[in-house]
Amino acid sequence: MSAITLPETTLSMPTVSDIRADFPILDIEIHGHPLAYLDSTASSQKPLRVIEAMDKYYRQTHANVHRGVHTLSEEATAAYENARLRISRFINAASPKELIFTRNATESLNLVAYSWGRANLGPGDEVLITEMEHHSNIVPWQIICEQTGATLQFVPITPKGELDDEALDTLLSERTKLFAFTAMSNVLGTINPVKQLVERAHAVGAITVVDGAQSVPHLATDVQDLDIDFLAFSAHKMLGPTGIGALYGKRSLLQAMPPFMGGGDMIREVKMEGSRWNDLPYKFEAGTPAIAEAIGFGAAVDYLEDIGMDWVSSYEHEITDYAWNRLHEVEGLRVLGPGPDRRGGILSFVLGDVHPHDVAAILDMEGIAVRAGHHCAQPIHDHYCISATSRASFYIYNTKEEVDRLVPALSKAKALFEF
Repeated sequence: MSAITLPETTLSMPTVSDIRADFPILDIEIHGHPLAYLDSTASSQKPLRVIEAMDKYYRQTHANVHRGVHTLSEEATAAYENARLRISRFINAASPKELIFTRNATESLNLVAYSWGRANLGPGDEVLITEMEHHSNIVPWQIICEQTGATLQFVPITPKGELDDEALDTLLSERTKLFAFTAMSNVLGTINPVKQLVERAHAVGAITVVDGAQSVPHLATDVQDLDIDFLAFSAHKMLGPTGIGALYGKRSLLQAMPPFMGGGDMIREVKMEGSRWNDLPYKFEAGTPAIAEAIGFGAAVDYLEDIGMDWVSSYEHEITDYAWNRLHEVEGLRVLGPGPDRRGGILSFVLGDVHPHDVAAILDMEGIAVRAGHHCAQPIHDHYCISATSRASFYIYNTKEEVDRLVPALSKAKALFEF
């Protein structure tokens, strides 16, 4: 399978050309132009290693897991559980039993809300979130608070797109039972100080739920060092397949929580009078899982580890800093959020009075893929009194040359609409 290999005699890091060669989709053209894919925040592209790992499973190993004693079932089970082990090590979980496979980060957050929330929240309790959350880390808490009688509070953001620290001091109290926040905003790119936020929440007795959908693919994540209680993330944003994500949870919390869904594999014993639940992590994995996707997820983690997460974050900071400066050359363009030293590889912007969908359509004609809309984060856009933004996002396979293509294309959009 394709991988980044370096001569044993060199200590140099992989080049972007090495990396791009592993992504077949980057060779295509859009409207006669080479593809410049600047939409990895929505979903990243996949290296050959991931594609081939899933293809090999379907060609040589496919069978259901955990249920058979025949050779294919045992091989599939071993591959599936080995992927869990590698992913748990990637975030430095204490045990693979603390890693639950879900459909995506959204399902991971809902799992915590419905299972932990229903069992632990009630009238007088408060759930604290932030104004910069993705809808996946807002709506489940709204639903659970309505069902349990708990109160939902939120930390506002400053004009610079950072959390209001003084407001957080006021809002965190002994009534706060849970603090859910994003590690990196999918609109503003803001990187939040996760370790400090966790410490502040724990100081008042609250548990923490961290949305790592944008951070885990780009920043080294050590859940034990950060002391996170729950962490949600998705494979498809970190070079893996769609349809699978993960929930990390501290073992003591997961053991005390009731199941999220009922069905096969999550049970130890079923009688007509009642059932007993399976051990972790299977208690939360009802039914046949996404086996091929888990294997692809494991291959994606291997790929990132081969490159090195320090290299990933360093390179992304370099290209984001470059893009930040180049975009500010476009007259009438405004980038939301903090400066490049406080953000990940996400630049959401407005271009005068041009609608973001029009911006995206014009860029597409130039072979440049960006996102347009509210990015499932309407409260952030409400904060800035706008309905939508255009968003360019960067990953390990993007280049400064692609940024250089973006800037004149934006100027072209400006000229076409003559705002």
